[in-house]
Amino acid sequence: MDNYEVYTTVDKDTFDIIALDYYLDEFKAHLIIQANPQYASVITFKGGIELKIPIIEEDKPSTLPPWKR
Repeated sequence: MDNYEVYTTVDKDTFDIIALDYYLDEFKAHLIIQANPQYASVITFKGGIELKIPIIEEDKPSTLPPWKR
């Protein structure tokens, strides 16, 4: 994985809280879990753990009609 930021956890962080902060969507927590499989079983983090946060590119809606895409 080349495109990621490093995030250092604080006490009581969870994957969904981190996803909400980074992506404004807690349902994208699975992307952070996939990038950090060694922590997949962690429910609540202690401070000081470095996690890889994937940088994702959102699909922008096309202004073209469907038959011209």
